[in-house]
Amino acid sequence: MQIEKAEGTVVIRTFIAYVELDPGTGLYVGIVPGIPGAHTQGATLDELQQNLKKVLELCLEEDNRPSENVPRFVGLQQIEVAI
Repeated sequence: MQIEKAEGTVVIRTFIAYVELDPGTGLYVGIVPGIPGAHTQGATLDELQQNLKKVLELCLEEDNRPSENVPRFVGLQQIEVAI
């Protein structure tokens, strides 16, 4: 879900991040789908959220697309395969 709220000249957007726990490092890894470069890690979920916010702000600063052209989160699908 993305929500836009106009506050003066600032637009507040909410993005969805995909989060997983890396068993090799024990770190939480977060990715914001559709935003190139918007991925990071953290030792705790709180640290990951802070890091994702910082990296997302940097990525959006560098992105020249109008805000209406930023991809919108649709959902997740669980896929079952035999391995």
